[in-house]
Amino acid sequence: MFEGGEQMLLHVGDLVKMRKSHPCGNDIWKITYVGADIKMRCEKCERIVMLERPVFEKRLKKIIQSAEEAET
Repeated sequence: MFEGGEQMLLHVGDLVKMRKSHPCGNDIWKITYVGADIKMRCEKCERIVMLERPVFEKRLKKIIQSAEEAET
């Protein structure tokens, strides 16, 4: 997705939509940790999942709401 080793700019608190739905039927997640891995919580059933950053970036459909924008 990003060339030359660039990383997607993510923040704790971002709401993201993933390409596939969770087994509970929801596809909206809230980011709870950002680093080499991305930890996120399902907004419907509150299940926590941790993905490696490249896997997360491949499965991400879009960022619905950025926590950075919500603060301002």
